[in-house]
Amino acid sequence: MGTHQPVAAKPLGDRELLGLLNQAASSLGVKAWVVGGYVRDSLLHRSHPNPDVVVEEGDALALAGRFAELAGAPPPVTFERYGTAQVTLPGHLVEFVNARAESYAPDSRKPDVRPATLEEDLRRRDFTINTLLMDLSGELHDPLGGAADLEAKTLRTPADPLRTFADDPLRMLRGIRFAAELGFQLAPDLIPAMRAMKTRLSPPVISAERVADELRKMLKSPRPKLALELLDDSGLLEVILPEISACKGVLQSGYHTHDVFGHTLRTVEATPPDLLLRVAALFHDVGKPATAKGDGTFIGHEDVGARIARAALERLRFSVREIEVVVGLVHLHLRPVFYRSEWTDGAVRRLARDAGPLLDRLLALAKADIAASAYPEPEKLDELQARLEKVRSERPSRLAPLITGEEIMAVRGIGPGPEVGRIKKRLEELVIDGEIAPDRAAVIDYLATHSQL
Repeated sequence: MGTHQPVAAKPLGDRELLGLLNQAASSLGVKAWVVGGYVRDSLLHRSHPNPDVVVEEGDALALAGRFAELAGAPPPVTFERYGTAQVTLPGHLVEFVNARAESYAPDSRKPDVRPATLEEDLRRRDFTINTLLMDLSGELHDPLGGAADLEAKTLRTPADPLRTFADDPLRMLRGIRFAAELGFQLAPDLIPAMRAMKTRLSPPVISAERVADELRKMLKSPRPKLALELLDDSGLLEVILPEISACKGVLQSGYHTHDVFGHTLRTVEATPPDLLLRVAALFHDVGKPATAKGDGTFIGHEDVGARIARAALERLRFSVREIEVVVGLVHLHLRPVFYRSEWTDGAVRRLARDAGPLLDRLLALAKADIAASAYPEPEKLDELQARLEKVRSERPSRLAPLITGEEIMAVRGIGPGPEVGRIKKRLEELVIDGEIAPDRAAVIDYLATHSQL
């Protein structure tokens, strides 16, 4: 194959990348195209650093090896069963594949893969906007009308949507995710097809991890409310998030202007694009259907909701750390909403202590919760935030533990047991309330001189 000069370890520009691909293909006599999201996003002027290369004539694995040599990259990672290879280089992950068709058996998550013509390969893809081709000189080719759909901002399947979704049911979620990311509309035949195919999203056909990955992208998108509305319209919501679907039709009173489901969507919409914050917004009122009394009250819904959120996120394979963040926010979400100017500094400190590292997200959730209703005093949260910043900046801090269980046992002359924990908690409360100075010696002195603590 001859010698070559390794490319410097910096991200390649589009022109350099195509040039190396063209050089590799020419040296092997291979006919290949860039296809899919890279081409779509280049037309939308969006960044897409990871091109997919489909080989029409030749060997995709050989092309990947030659490209890696020319790019000065490590050898390709190959997946011979599927005839694919990946080359990683700074700023890019380039995937190579021979033209193929693939489909899923009704009860399997593993695709059946077979060789195919380029047109067959394109027709088995998810949406026409992802069938656009770019030759290795950079020229666009559009065999299935993807450019017109891109211009019309429409998501359409290259084949009958029932066939397209049967080949890979995850495409139903991908379509909704693309709509939320790009602001596109679904072609009229997609929603009915999704309703007909919704049960195919369940395991073992589609794993919880793949579902959760699409859900994450929807929630991080610029239009999470649209995604949730489309999930509902298509019937997919009741399959992947039955807990959220159960919020539909649960009426609320007071300052609420929508049922629990409508309020939830507006709360998600009002949050900044922080994934775990948006997940918490999605689940913040999920306990209301189970706690509804019929009079507009939902006593304890934050505790019930925290348990429901934990179970749902475990099912969706979220990490333990992510689950703890979301569950903590759901459990605490009412605290800032209930704030009043009459709160003592001790009450403000307790909120700061109980929320800990969740505090900033908790305030953002409360602001979104209030914004999603007709609450008359949204500015009160600005006052609360100012007070929280003040108590968090106190030095020495009244929020840090100042005495240990061992010290309590030594001063009181008692052994281990519940009484030690009770005394410790009481001392911490007195410090938070300003009754004892935030100083270890002062706490020990108070303990020694107040036998009835």
